[in-house]
Formats: sequence, C-alpha cells, structure tokens
Amino acid sequence: MNIKSLLLGSATALAAVSGARAADAVTVAEPEPAEYVKVCDVYGAGYFYIPGTQTCLRVGGYIRYDIKGGDLGSFDGAQAFDHQDGSINDTWGKNTRFTLMTWSGQETEFGTLKTYTQTRFNFGNTARSGLGLDPNGVGAFNKPVSLNFAWIQLGGLRVGKDESAFNTFIGYAGSVIADTLVPFGSFDTNVIQYYFDAGNGLSAVVSLEEGSKAFTIDSYVPHVVGGVKYKQDWGAITGVASYDSNYDEFAGKVRLDVTATSQLSLWVMGGYGTDNNLSDFLGNGGRGFYKQWYGHWAIWGGGTYKFNDKTFFNTQISYDQGKNLGIAANVAYSIVPGFTITAEVDYLNAGKFGDADFSNWTGADKKSSIGGVLRFQRSF
Repeated sequence: MNIKSLLLGSATALAAVSGARAADAVTVAEPEPAEYVKVCDVYGAGYFYIPGTQTCLRVGGYIRYDIKGGDLGSFDGAQAFDHQDGSINDTWGKNTRFTLMTWSGQETEFGTLKTYTQTRFNFGNTARSGLGLDPNGVGAFNKPVSLNFAWIQLGGLRVGKDESAFNTFIGYAGSVIADTLVPFGSFDTNVIQYYFDAGNGLSAVVSLEEGSKAFTIDSYVPHVVGGVKYKQDWGAITGVASYDSNYDEFAGKVRLDVTATSQLSLWVMGGYGTDNNLSDFLGNGGRGFYKQWYGHWAIWGGGTYKFNDKTFFNTQISYDQGKNLGIAANVAYSIVPGFTITAEVDYLNAGKFGDADFSNWTGADKKSSIGGVLRFQRSF
C-alpha cells in the first residue's frame, strides 16, 4: 500500500463518519419573537400598548393621609357622604385612602374609544358617626370600597358611572379641600352624555342622569343637564342648567374663570334654583339633586396664586341665601414631584336650615366653627 492509497482510504472513511453524524444531528427550533411592552405617547405620558393590541393603557392613582381637627368635624357640609371624608368624633379625625385609577385609549373609525375608572379604599374615622353610619361604633375602621368613576366614551358619547355634568363640565369650586362648606351640587350618578367640541374654544354637553341615594330618579324620566363653555387664553365662561325630574325643578350655574397673570388665576360662580328647598337635609321634600345650597341663590369665588413651581396658595369664599358663609384657604407644597403636603384652615358661619340649626346638618360643633386639615398625598 502506497502513501496515495492510504490517504485516499482515510479521506473516504472520514467522509462516511461525517455523513453519519450529519444524519443524526438535532434540529434546533427558531426562537419565538418576544413581544415587549411599547410606550404609547398618543394620549400623553404614562401610557403603554397592551401586548397584541392597539389599545393604550395607563395605570395610576394616589395614597393620601388626612389629619383633621377643630369644630368642623365633617369639613364639607352636605357632601361628607359623597365628596370627601370626615369625622365628628371629639378627637382628631384621620383618614387614609388608596385610590386606583386606569385610563385606556384606542383610535377607531368612529373616533377615540376611551375608558376611565377610579376606585377608592379608605380606613379612618367615619363621617357622621353620630348618625349610626359606622357599623363598628365610633372609631377608625375599613370603610366600604367605592367605585367613583367607570365610564366608556366613543367620540363624544359617554356612558357609565361619573359625577354629574352639573359639576364636572362647569368645574368644581376651587382647589381647596373643604370645597362644599356651601354645597354646589350632588356628585355620583350613572350618565348618558354627549360632548360637542366646535374646535374654536366652544364646547357643549348634554347629560341624562340617574341621580343617587334619596335623589335617584323615581320614574322613567331622567334628570337632565345641559352646558355651554367658551374657553380662550384669558380664561373661560361656562353655563350649566339642570332639570330635577323628581321635584320638577330647575337650577343653573354660571362661572367666569380669568387668568390674571402667569401666577394668579381667579374664578367666580353663581347658582340659582327655582325651589328654595327649605325642608330637611335628607331630601324629603327638600333639596334636589342639583340645587344643594340653601334658598334660591348662592355664590362661590376664589383663586390660586403660584409662588413657584412647588408652592401654591388656594382660597375659596362661599355664601347663600340662608346666610351660610364658608371660607377655606390652604398652602400646597410639593416636596418632590408626586408628593404634596397641603395645610388648610376652614371657617363656617352656619345659618338656618328650615327650623333646624344648620350646624346640626353640617356636623359643626357650633354656629361659628373653625377646623383644619393637614394632607399628605403621593400621586403616581
């Protein structure tokens, strides 16, 4: 055997072995493409695409701790049941709240499809503990979970759980905590609404509403709210009108907002109702769903002054035909972005509610009452 034959045989053997190994090789499957969460900036900061969809979702909320004291136990008059939380114990009133909020948005052939939810969890002293609303007696306890918002909107059409357009469209009553020392309307309700935006600062709303609690509609006829707003760089002028189908009464509010300077903004709002509603506060022949103030008319006014990017001063003064005077003022300071401490002082000079002392209705200890609240809030 010569060298040439030996090399040729070796090459043939190696080729055979290589072929056998190739036939036995394991085939590795290609990896599936990973789907990562993508940022969605169409609707603002914080949104992301739900994987596999064109729906953008945002999750947020806040944790809040309130410490309250003084004569004004409830701090917010009639709306202690709905709008804020309070206590009438002869001690500090405290409340811790966790609020979870979600927003979603998606573009469709009929316009933007949006949703919004807000759910609140509270632990603290109950408002109106003296009326037996605290199932565990006077003291701090876990309060019932509340669904404050849960609505769907396609284009201008909105349906679901909201707050009345009598308040949301025209605006609330300033950036104070006790904004309803003189109440300006009820809040929670199911709605069918339509919003119209003309695109030149002019907008309008029509809202069919169910009401809530003692003011829930008692027939097939809904409560009705209509509003018009004109908004420009100088501020806005807004008007809303309402029809309470239970009492067959009308009420309305007109509001002027003015941006006086880059630091100062001012507002004033007046309300009028056809019924002076001088009966009891539970709504038995008394106040309707919209006209919650005493007598025919009421007025609210206030403003915000911006000292710097972290510090704001807010105030509100309110007065109605029943000579109920409310004054609230606070300073809000953002220590770091998302964490704000607010210190507020509130004063109520209570008038009369029918033949009963108004202070019995507000939870105030006396006709002229002073209270205060220190609020810590982390928003995210």
